[in-house]
Amino acid sequence: MPELRFLASLGTLPALARQLSTLGGCRRPIRLEGHRTDHTLDTTTGEIGPALRRLDSTDLPAGHLLVRCNNRRATRCPSCAETYRRDTYHLITAGLRGGKGTPETVASHPRVFATLTAPGFGAVHNRPGRPVRPCRCGLRHAPDDPALGTPIDPDRYDYEAAVLWNAHAGALWRCFTIHLRREIAHRAGLPQRALAEHARISFAKVAEYQRRGAVHFHAVIRLDGPRGGHTPPPAWATVELLTDAIGAAVTRASIPGPVLDGRAHTFAFGRQLDIRPIHGPDLDAGTDLSEQAVAGYIAKYATKGAEAATGTLDRPLRFLAELVGLDLPDHARRLIRTAWTLGTRKELEDLRLRAWAHMLGFRGHFSTKSRAYSTTLGALRTARAEWRRLQAALAHGDAPTDTGPTPEPSEETTLVLGHWIYAGTGLTPGEEWLADSLASTPKGESFR
Repeated sequence: MPELRFLASLGTLPALARQLSTLGGCRRPIRLEGHRTDHTLDTTTGEIGPALRRLDSTDLPAGHLLVRCNNRRATRCPSCAETYRRDTYHLITAGLRGGKGTPETVASHPRVFATLTAPGFGAVHNRPGRPVRPCRCGLRHAPDDPALGTPIDPDRYDYEAAVLWNAHAGALWRCFTIHLRREIAHRAGLPQRALAEHARISFAKVAEYQRRGAVHFHAVIRLDGPRGGHTPPPAWATVELLTDAIGAAVTRASIPGPVLDGRAHTFAFGRQLDIRPIHGPDLDAGTDLSEQAVAGYIAKYATKGAEAATGTLDRPLRFLAELVGLDLPDHARRLIRTAWTLGTRKELEDLRLRAWAHMLGFRGHFSTKSRAYSTTLGALRTARAEWRRLQAALAHGDAPTDTGPTPEPSEETTLVLGHWIYAGTGLTPGEEWLADSLASTPKGESFR
């Protein structure tokens, strides 16, 4: 490989290996050009002192500053997606049993694991019942049959409603949470406005695509006191009350949609609703629905998009003609075409269906949570970055040590001046080879 031989001739391979190792396995890093300079700053006078250190992209072995892409999709960057999955797991777990700023008492609050599904848009191939009964087409499908989730009669399948449902799913979830608060207040004998003085709903949810391409939601829903997980719920707050209120709220949640060619669309959840108490009986296997199982289930789907279930794209389309050269299932192709065509309608321009055609119309966040549920992904990333900085300081002998009493507060701080511009994405062939070599090197050994 010419580039690798060139790097070897310069003697920069060890330094480049160290730079690539900071990416944690990311294969699609963001390349930045620019510089950063750290100065001392007198907070009293505002005087900027001499430069403490300077970082220039031209001095780095790769010629650029390389930053992790942080893409949550496993099909785009497995390494960054795995980090996102683990962060989501810890976020969900903290809201179930405490930790990371959330008190452990939340484990005693009423909480359930609920699955809210989409309505039907036409008969699809499936595996009904246990033991498996024949599908409507008359066949018994194998679990890996590619026909599962596809329409039995594509010409009668309501592709328009399916795409518009995905586009309005986020708004429907918000409507559901409003009705849920009303239903809980009603069951507690409280005016809706007074509910916040007694109880609070906390939740964390993830969107998952079914094989037919319709979004449904998995959610942990918890009933807390008025200050979230830091206060105990009132005596009337029970799992049974929460379960009953969720069922009623799902039934009542409905939002009006657009009127297209004389057809008025209205969106509501499907009839299939699954609500399971956490640490209650699992309806499928008769085992305990543990906190770890719930957190793992939600975290798994936080890194998957429509491409994992339906075989569609994991990136936006620039032109519809791009579909010609792509090997896509017919069902996914028709959903994408429908979203692209609907995107030309003036009355639907706020949905930005062309920009989200690869997502089959869904434009919401895949994983969301209420403010009081637990910690945030940002807090977890900050803690990880601080830990990495500490490890780097230890490696260079710059880590702080306990050498005596705490010094007096200084009037000086550090002023960071930097300018960075985007210079590309990904690794060069030589960098890719080196990154693969680092990944296959046993831990404890260094690249030389």
